[in-house]
Amino acid sequence: MANKKTNDIVAQLQLKAQLKAHIINVANESFEVLNQMLENLTEEYNLILGDSGVKVELKRPSQRVLQISADEDTLIFSLQTNVFQFDREHEAWQTKYVTENPARSYACVVNIYNFLTDSFKYDRDEDLGYLVARVFINAEGAFFVEGKRQKGMGSKDYGKKLLDAENWRKIVETALKYCIEFDLLLPPYDNVKVTDLAHMNLEIMLSKTKTGKRLGFQFNSDDVKDN
Repeated sequence: MANKKTNDIVAQLQLKAQLKAHIINVANESFEVLNQMLENLTEEYNLILGDSGVKVELKRPSQRVLQISADEDTLIFSLQTNVFQFDREHEAWQTKYVTENPARSYACVVNIYNFLTDSFKYDRDEDLGYLVARVFINAEGAFFVEGKRQKGMGSKDYGKKLLDAENWRKIVETALKYCIEFDLLLPPYDNVKVTDLAHMNLEIMLSKTKTGKRLGFQFNSDDVKDN
């Protein structure tokens, strides 16, 4: 017969497994809402752009990845397969919403990355991408965002809103606007003025010179925090 400690462990395993399974289901449903919103947004943008020569394209490389390209910028939305808990130093623990129910400290994450569209067009696997936002979704469908310019979406507002199509659109358009304004810069001259023939021949053969919007520049974590 199982003792009390064994029963406690089994009960905890069951509760946590059920919680995490529910969070994953909610996150998957929210990702489908994101997909539908992006389809509508792509159609709307292309209707406005008309015959301008600029086109917005949406792709779904896998069940948990969405890719929207607007001119030279591509945003990748990647839904993580795991459930995470905020560490005790995280600002979310300072909210009443989390402290009154610690289960709300568990969430799935959608990472949003910015790449150059040409990185995919020319299969440049060495090119750099930048994390521009992280969207946390809990079992109740509540969310918050860590990301550049995502005002009113931070952890202080956790629990006040549900991640519906309207809020997804706000997150996406804020990220898109930031990336469009986050221009491709040349690296400092001294960083690239010397090369060797073997390296150049390899680059010619592969056509895969490493490229990123801030290649040669430091990209700090505070560049993607809520301001």
